[in-house]
Amino acid sequence: MLGSPALYNVGADYLEGDAALVQKRADLVHSAAVLLEKGGLIRYDRATGVFQSTDLGRIASHYYVAYTSMSIYNKHLKPNMNMIDLFRVFALSNEFKLIPVRQEEKLELAKLIERVPIPVKEGVDEPIAKINVLLQAYISQLKLGGFDIVTDMVFIQQSAGRIIRAMFEICLKKGWAGPMRHALDLCKMVERRMWKSMSPLRQFPRIRQEIVTKAERKEFPWYRYFDLDAAELGELIGLPKSGQLIESLVHKFPRLDIQAHVLPLTRSLLKINVTITPDFVWDKDIHGASQPFWIVVEDVDGEQILYHDQFVLRERFAADEHFVTITVPISDPVPPNYYISVISDRWLQAETRLPVAFTHLIRPEAFPPHTSLLDLQPLPVTALHNSRFQELYSFEHFNKIQTQVFQALFTTDDNVFVGAPTGSGKTICAEFALLRLWSKENAPRAVCIEPYQEMVDMRVAEWSAKFASLNKEVLALTGESANDLAILRKSDLVICTPSQWDQLSRRWKSRKDVSTIGLLIADELQLIGGDVGPTYEVVVSRTRFVAQHESVKTRIVACSVSLSNARDLGDWIGASSQTVFNFSPASRPLPLEVHLQSFNVPHFPSLMLQMAKPAYLAMVEHAANRPTICFVASRKQCKMTATDLLTYCLADEDEKRFLAVEEEDLEPHLARIQDQDLAETLRYGIGFYHEALSALDKKIVTALFEEGAIKCLVASKVCLLSLPLGTQLTIRIQHGLYRSHHTWSSSWVSRHSTVKNIDMSITPSPTSCK
Repeated sequence: MLGSPALYNVGADYLEGDAALVQKRADLVHSAAVLLEKGGLIRYDRATGVFQSTDLGRIASHYYVAYTSMSIYNKHLKPNMNMIDLFRVFALSNEFKLIPVRQEEKLELAKLIERVPIPVKEGVDEPIAKINVLLQAYISQLKLGGFDIVTDMVFIQQSAGRIIRAMFEICLKKGWAGPMRHALDLCKMVERRMWKSMSPLRQFPRIRQEIVTKAERKEFPWYRYFDLDAAELGELIGLPKSGQLIESLVHKFPRLDIQAHVLPLTRSLLKINVTITPDFVWDKDIHGASQPFWIVVEDVDGEQILYHDQFVLRERFAADEHFVTITVPISDPVPPNYYISVISDRWLQAETRLPVAFTHLIRPEAFPPHTSLLDLQPLPVTALHNSRFQELYSFEHFNKIQTQVFQALFTTDDNVFVGAPTGSGKTICAEFALLRLWSKENAPRAVCIEPYQEMVDMRVAEWSAKFASLNKEVLALTGESANDLAILRKSDLVICTPSQWDQLSRRWKSRKDVSTIGLLIADELQLIGGDVGPTYEVVVSRTRFVAQHESVKTRIVACSVSLSNARDLGDWIGASSQTVFNFSPASRPLPLEVHLQSFNVPHFPSLMLQMAKPAYLAMVEHAANRPTICFVASRKQCKMTATDLLTYCLADEDEKRFLAVEEEDLEPHLARIQDQDLAETLRYGIGFYHEALSALDKKIVTALFEEGAIKCLVASKVCLLSLPLGTQLTIRIQHGLYRSHHTWSSSWVSRHSTVKNIDMSITPSPTSCK
């Protein structure tokens, strides 16, 4: 641009005081971004200059389609399109705008229009008609006369595959079942150079033309071929000697059998377990190493795609059954059925379609509404009516949730369920029940169950310090029965994991200290659907059973995040409808913003790479100068993500973006770090935290983050931290089940944290997208 300003339209005003033409380049980028945004390929924030690609943009990038063509497809593709419309939209592609209609070609084009099977609306003078006809001529394998028209057909054919694939994916993303099928058929027709109405036997390499010709003369449906033996096939085609060959080819045609079992998850959500069984003979020369298929679930009208995913059948599993779990919505009134289709990505007429009837479907009852958060006057701490209890709290009033549950927890001995968002003060709610127990004479001991050992250690440290003024002994179990019985005997409050209490309480009849506990606090009870769920369920059920057979009635107080089926859990623990408090996730003492960004890359390393940049942009955009935590799926990913974030900082020429202290002040701490990779990232204000770090490294990283020295922390899902005020969370969930969201948010975020903004990058797996 400096060498030829006129050629690049660089005016004199750009050259004044801007030797590097930064403003000119910024204007070019801005102009390009505006055009891409207008075409629907990106979302462009003009204030920050941040780009975010859309589904259309990703499709355009993958298939290398011009943004002008994508704008045309976005405008002309409709949910009720047929094959005629699809050919016409293809012909409108900007890639073919320079193909002319020459005078000498008009006669030949007129003849071709009469010969091709798909009607062409435009006349021979229009380039659109020429592109349409030449694509059909290529599929039909028609011979052309002029050299120029052959050259044009080759150019169209070379671009047809990727353009039609792009149109197919657009229809797939938009959920249009009809256009999606037509586009996929057109893809395969271009690749195979045959029409769908022709015999599928044409798709086999080196098959004799005589067999294909005779098969196409018979108006015999393809699906009936599979019911005939070799002699019958030979007689049908009229070539008895070729019957064996035809039968072998028919049985090599990719065909899958599918069976489906429907399981209602909620009133509006169905889980469908699909069993896919290959029903053909694998031939490596014909099928290669793998065969891709599309699994599609359509509504009762066959118009809307409710679910889609790609299924790849590999040679070594060609004889095995394959199981796929699909989650789809269901509406009121219940439709008669859905359709599940498995369609080959390469073979025409290779499709299996199964209707799934809902005639006898029994759905669960609708979930009861959440407990309304009443606008009560905040309860003062003096309501405890005990000066020693009041001294435990440094504030003057309880929050609204604590105020509403106070009467049930502190003035009665009823079993209580409290479901509320993380950070809303459920720990203090559990303390109400403890203080109620300890206000009695000769109070029996209490047990608190935490799902994980890390949470046990945190709770022991917190309550030991808090209840020291009450002379209460707070201890944790070790997992060794002899030691644990001694600990239980001398403590006022025992904190343990479900497995530790399970081991101790199995022989409750012979262990009086186990059978006479006065209070069981079941914390994070939503994890009953997680990995510790079976053990957790057993210990709570056993506690209820023991309470019914012993003189000391054990009170159960359960704490959880907000749940849909809280009433069921309340009934299970013995809580009445008046003592089940299940507040809405929106009932938070602090505001919460949730941003969802989905990813559907099947290859895990590529998925992690694709998620890294949006996570970094979220930190830059939302966090400002606040501390930020990025949660990832594994400890290995912690180190890799920290490195990726550092790379993006270096690319922005701001490598110390996340460092809030001078390097000299940080050096003494770095010298004590045992993991050298951690020490390196900490120099730039980025730390990582996972269960495999040494105790010293964990302590240093936690201290640096809590003091604000580093502003970015990448943590694995088992990390437990107390977050500074206004912490920004970027949560990257590999399998985005709602249950996982509740579980991890409860485990990771200390209840006393004040989380102001959460940016969640949820990655739903294809089989669990809810």
